[in-house]
Amino acid sequence: MIEYFHMKWNRFKNKTYYGAQIVAVGAVTGLFAGVVVTLYNRLASLAEEFSQGYYGFFRENPAFIPLLFLALFLGAVIIGGVQKFLPMVRGSGIPQTEGATRGLLRYKWYEVLTGMFAASLFTIFMGLSAGSEGPSIMIGGACGCGASDIFRRDALVRRYQITGGACAGLAVAFNAPLTGMAFAFEEAHKRFTPEVFACAFSSVVSAVVVRNLLGPLVGSPAGAAFSGFSFAGIDGFNGMFLLYVLLAAVVCALAGVAFYYSVFQAKKLFRKLNFWKGWGSMLVPFLLAGAFGLISVYAMGGGHNFIEALGDLNSFERVFSSPLLVSLFIVFLLKFIATVVNMGAGVPCGAFIPMLAIGAGLGGLMSFLCCKAGMDAAYSDALIMICMATFFTTVVKAPITGTVMTVELTWNFTFLLPVILGTAVGYVIGGIFRTEPIYDRLLEDFTEGEKEKRKITVRLPVCEGSLAAGRAVCDILWPLDSLITQVERGEETFRPDGNTRLAAGDLLVMECKTSNEEELKEALYSLAGTPEAERDKEAEQ
Repeated sequence: MIEYFHMKWNRFKNKTYYGAQIVAVGAVTGLFAGVVVTLYNRLASLAEEFSQGYYGFFRENPAFIPLLFLALFLGAVIIGGVQKFLPMVRGSGIPQTEGATRGLLRYKWYEVLTGMFAASLFTIFMGLSAGSEGPSIMIGGACGCGASDIFRRDALVRRYQITGGACAGLAVAFNAPLTGMAFAFEEAHKRFTPEVFACAFSSVVSAVVVRNLLGPLVGSPAGAAFSGFSFAGIDGFNGMFLLYVLLAAVVCALAGVAFYYSVFQAKKLFRKLNFWKGWGSMLVPFLLAGAFGLISVYAMGGGHNFIEALGDLNSFERVFSSPLLVSLFIVFLLKFIATVVNMGAGVPCGAFIPMLAIGAGLGGLMSFLCCKAGMDAAYSDALIMICMATFFTTVVKAPITGTVMTVELTWNFTFLLPVILGTAVGYVIGGIFRTEPIYDRLLEDFTEGEKEKRKITVRLPVCEGSLAAGRAVCDILWPLDSLITQVERGEETFRPDGNTRLAAGDLLVMECKTSNEEELKEALYSLAGTPEAERDKEAEQ
């Protein structure tokens, strides 16, 4: 009996220590990411304001436009050179971060942090359709990886810290903590475990607190990211409005499908542009950005100013004095093309907010047309937000993140039901056209050149007091491409399912795919405990 209680006490003590460790390292990661990402987003905002100012000068003084394109040409060469030396600094950084959270990619955190920080700020400064939210996720993830290396955590805790840092980066960028946490479950790992929740929660909370403390010092705005929209007097359960939502959602979802396939067609085309040893592929997005920025200020930057302008169409800057509907369509088209080209070329800039801007722009068009068809104008702002969530969900295939984000960006729950309807339509239509989550597909492209994985069989004993002992299989964050094919428990042998609760003394037979056997075993031992034979081997060494 004493031995039994001693065993239970040791198990409780070990798991309590492990849980406290996860929360503590998550909080440290959040502090680190909160400081760095807050500073980054403030600099990105200043860079965008500055670029809008000097593009305005070139519009007013056309004789100097050749200087702009000369600067853009040099900028393309610089970014092409950066990517030659830092291949991880490519695209929005979200696929690479997701790869790191799943154990598929390893990188030097200080190279990724400084490289993406500088390169993405540079693209924003040059006037590209570039947001700061995607790089914020990568920078936050790099902060988590850095905290893990500094405190010498094992491979599993490193994955938790990268996850926590990435969530914190998104939460700080949008001032939206729930969105950051939803990203951890729905995008980073596509599953829920208590440890992922604990690390994401502690990281996001500490990062958002840091962001709001530093906000007044660095001039970051407080409150909702999009505060210019009004939802007063709308009824989220109005049947006629839900019909308009259904119509608009179908249009936005089809546009999302077109965007998805356009990105991968653009990637194929840019693979063929290998002149100047590949550096020349950056010329197209940079020079295109210059042309688009001269056409409309809304084609530049991430799209915050464009989305905010949709909340007050009376102050919307027309394109060449064209009618409002034509101006809206032109900006939507410019944003669509620029974002596709940037993602296809792998420009180190965020595509997260530009995708939201494309959806919002299409929402503005649909809102205009629906009002002409009889929709109450009071519902216009809500329809724009719903279209934004629908487009995002169709492309990213993350309906929970899309729904939570839309509500959190406006701090309004009035239109929650219509948002859910819109994201559901986007998800279903994306499935009909066989779109995959775009960041997963980009991650596959990114890891094509990685070392080939080989299949191995691992016999793993579950040690007393380990994280796996006493827990269900589905509640454990196993390494990617690992499957428990058999459990040997005394005289009994059986095939487990997700609800099977493991016990100390179990012997797990696992089929795993890996390109690094040592790292795989380190991750498995951190879950099931280090076997005595391995401990003896380590002691001898």
